[in-house]
Amino acid sequence: MLWLAAFLIVPSLIMLGYSLLTRTDLAQVGPPWTLENWQRVFGYDALFREWVPDNLRVLWRSLVIAALSTLLCVVMGYPLAFYIARQEDRRKQMLLLLLVIPFWINFLIRVYAWILILRPFGLYPSTAATFLGMVYALLPFFVLPVYASVEKVDWRLLEAAQDLGASPLRAFLAGVVPQTLPGLIAGVLLTFIPALGMFVVSDILGGAKTALIGNLIQNQFGQAGDWPYGSALSFLLMGAVLLGLWLYARAAGQKGLEELL
Repeated sequence: MLWLAAFLIVPSLIMLGYSLLTRTDLAQVGPPWTLENWQRVFGYDALFREWVPDNLRVLWRSLVIAALSTLLCVVMGYPLAFYIARQEDRRKQMLLLLLVIPFWINFLIRVYAWILILRPFGLYPSTAATFLGMVYALLPFFVLPVYASVEKVDWRLLEAAQDLGASPLRAFLAGVVPQTLPGLIAGVLLTFIPALGMFVVSDILGGAKTALIGNLIQNQFGQAGDWPYGSALSFLLMGAVLLGLWLYARAAGQKGLEELL
């Protein structure tokens, strides 16, 4: 509780306080207290007194890109986790090492390296390059928890299902997939949440052509110097993440969530 209070609750309250302050002409932050930043977050332009929901469009675009990146990680990483887990011990350790060895190199250097790889093929900058960069960055975060669940699978359930006449696909879906559900949930969360707030990949590989919510927040705390507005945008992103977690927990089932926790 002390850890959560010091590194989650207190910083969130400070950010909430900033979101209610005003940015002065000299890029300073201070009174008066105002709700104007929150109005801007939800698209109300106080100057022209009209609703312009650009931020909500950016958030929706970010949600779609994060969801598609997570789906690609699931399609690629789920079979990979099974493949690694079914190898002999020495080969398994080598494959796990190859999976995590990119983390030994700075993330920015790895992203910039993709420019050299993609530029000759005409794929840089582009949305496809952004997806590729996100999947490359987040795939290990999906594979590792799924691999941990696959390691604990009781394969006798698969054999029993096949002995009772189930097809290989049905036996796998009924006997194996439920056992890997905790790892699958953890992998999806560890992939979707960072993808939703990521701004480095879209800035570098996307050529900053497609603004995501992470780029918008980073710009407010950096170039624009509008910390109150950036704080309010951060709470919008936080709310979207919490809503996504709640919906996913309901879809995955209470049992799978309890096993994960």
